Amino acid sequence: MPRQLAFDLPVRPALGREDFFVSPANELALAALDAGGWPQGKMLLLGPEGSGKSHLAQVWAGDTGARVIVASDLATLPLPEAGPMVVEDADRIAGDRVAETALFHLHNHLLAAEAPLLLTAWRGPTHWGLILPDLKSRMEATATAELLPPDDALLSAVCLKLFADRQLQVTPALIQWLIRRIDRSFAAARATVATLDAVALQRGRPVTRALAAEVLDTAPHDDA
Repeated sequence: MPRQLAFDLPVRPALGREDFFVSPANELALAALDAGGWPQGKMLLLGPEGSGKSHLAQVWAGDTGARVIVASDLATLPLPEAGPMVVEDADRIAGDRVAETALFHLHNHLLAAEAPLLLTAWRGPTHWGLILPDLKSRMEATATAELLPPDDALLSAVCLKLFADRQLQVTPALIQWLIRRIDRSFAAARATVATLDAVALQRGRPVTRALAAEVLDTAPHDDA
């Protein structure tokens, strides 16, 4: 069978509350966001890349009508009207004095208006390397909610969702086979699904256990 051209088409992930799988790894963080009433009206949601921070932030934004901003864009945007706000990847602006200053002013602006602020980051503020002392002290005083490493149920659900986002139908048996062989992280799941999608499209084949075995360089198995 001739190989097909594989186009890098955009993937549109489903980010609604109904698409968020609740497990012991994330239920405390979800409960903290749902509860509201955060100290000083702000919360920092922590977790590694691909852990579901953006999805959970989008769930909260959908419930509250919050505006979502990437922290790196703060330096070029005017101060928004006061209202619920999500600032994604807040840790990535550390060392950028202009962006740090913008986040500091946004923080004070929303605090004065009693508007809730949700920020996402990989690790806690003590690891960011912030250069503005006032911003550093405010971030370190922010309440945190943390997404824990995935359990089997959550990793399976994430893999299934990643395939569904790419409009790929796979069997439950394949999902269980995969999670026993990939690194136990969301980043590994994302990379594996992307690779399987690209190879399957190039070869004009469905995503099966046999294809996955080839891609992961393991012993071949019957199709799931």
